[in-house]
Amino acid sequence: MKQLIIKCPACTKKHDYYQSKPWSPFCSERCQLIDLGAWASEEHRIKGESVSLSDTSSDKSPDDQLLQ
Repeated sequence: MKQLIIKCPACTKKHDYYQSKPWSPFCSERCQLIDLGAWASEEHRIKGESVSLSDTSSDKSPDDQLLQ
């Protein structure tokens, strides 16, 4: 079987990409969940303009606007 050694983006531990496939590119479920938590708590962000709910000019809920 091939080996592809990469660094985990969360802990920088080197691991085989193919053996940790369920969690790739992370080395473990723990590192994957740490990264997910960082996104959920907005420690990681994608740059762009902030959008507030008051910027919408419709009486529809945000979910209804997504469906349009």
